[in-house]
Amino acid sequence: MKTIKISIYYPVDKITVPLVSTLIKEFDLQVNILHADISLNKTGTLVADVIGENKNVDDALRFIEEQGIGYKLFNKQLIWHEELCVHCGACTAVCPSHALTMSRETWNLEFDKEKCLVCGLCTKACPLNVMSLQD
Repeated sequence: MKTIKISIYYPVDKITVPLVSTLIKEFDLQVNILHADISLNKTGTLVADVIGENKNVDDALRFIEEQGIGYKLFNKQLIWHEELCVHCGACTAVCPSHALTMSRETWNLEFDKEKCLVCGLCTKACPLNVMSLQD
């Protein structure tokens, strides 16, 4: 089994391609959509976790390319050095997926790895550099 995190970029003329349903039906993949911004007459983006047999995932990536749709694989992971964090919340202001939030009870930073898009915005926002991206 292989799990990838992918960001898919739909050109305006490809918005109506039934991509996700094809990945599920034709390639026997699990697709967990984490974020999507897709509208008619505008470039669209979709971020998802994709899980399946290695060959099926590789075949699906080739299929996406053949459709004229672009993608980027997130090969990194966010490392949070919690013991050095002062829980200032600066990273929460730039986190598009709300993977980084402040607890309303303790006012401590909370990190939901499943929601993380590995965009790196938090690493730039952190005044103490306690966030980093690693392969």
